Amino acid sequence: MTDIATTLFDPQELESKVKSMYREVALNPRGEFHFEMGRGLAERLGYSPGDLDRIPGDAIDSFAGVGHHFHLAGLVDGEIVVDLGSGSGMDSFIAALKVGSRGTVIGIDMTDEQLAKASRLAEVEGFDHVTFLKGYIEDVPLRAGTADSVISNGVINLAHDKEKVFREAARLLKRGGRLALSDIVTESQLPESVVCNSTLWAACIGGAAQQDSYRDQIEAAGLKVVRVDDNPQYQFISANAKGASQKYGVKSVSLLAIKP
Repeated sequence: MTDIATTLFDPQELESKVKSMYREVALNPRGEFHFEMGRGLAERLGYSPGDLDRIPGDAIDSFAGVGHHFHLAGLVDGEIVVDLGSGSGMDSFIAALKVGSRGTVIGIDMTDEQLAKASRLAEVEGFDHVTFLKGYIEDVPLRAGTADSVISNGVINLAHDKEKVFREAARLLKRGGRLALSDIVTESQLPESVVCNSTLWAACIGGAAQQDSYRDQIEAAGLKVVRVDDNPQYQFISANAKGASQKYGVKSVSLLAIKP
């Protein structure tokens, strides 16, 4: 997949397409997308209604995650959490509930409109221990060993260089720290026609790695995968996305890895 993506796919086109799509996710969450969004999705994936009641509703409206992984992250009071691809902030706000006022949550995103929305909501709703920074998940503007936990939801599949993302997650974690994520993977290798389709990539399909390769890349970064769960509750909704999902075994998983 790396050779195909490197030789036939334009990373700048991908970044432009992803930013455009997730700009709309922030500004027009009730628009038409390849994927479901909002509170109904969040509850079906496993988010607690009680937790959702305590965070900004506008962040939930723009939630476009693919799974639930807070039961894997095991966040506790006072911890530092980095959220890779934080979007409009829903997972960052949920993490803030878990770590309490003595903890810190730092969301990282590359899309200005998502950052602006999340930052506004944090300020208006009094989430003083949540900060959102502009950056790429492959190159996070934080020092090594910052985080007790790194979380991410439906974002790493969008990255052109996933190995670099996992190395960055490992760099950010303290020893014994946890990477807890939900993401889209495939059971079989995607063909060039899907990998090189920037629209399907931005829809969380074209960039999905084969599940064994995905795990190997995490462990090559120096992390130990200790649990992987399928998320059958997650479903694509557009015809194109459904077709690719059914043909190539595109699916959602949640995963926990530890930094030894």
